[in-house]
Amino acid sequence: MKNVLVFKTSVENYQDLKSTEPLMNSLMSETERWSFDLEDCDHILRVEAVSIEAGIIIKSLARVGFSCAELEDALSA
Repeated sequence: MKNVLVFKTSVENYQDLKSTEPLMNSLMSETERWSFDLEDCDHILRVEAVSIEAGIIIKSLARVGFSCAELEDALSA
């Protein structure tokens, strides 16, 4: 069963998104998906995955210079 993880990020524009693309793809399997909503004021990252934990995404993005914080209970709001 896939988990949906939602994060507030500092990825602000298309250039930032393109710079994170190889990293995000390396963290996911072919059946898992991720996307950024750059129009949202929190620059939302949404991940649909089975095997990845929020902490791995947060640490990985931090290593390449972006802040990332999980939004709790995003789907129950």
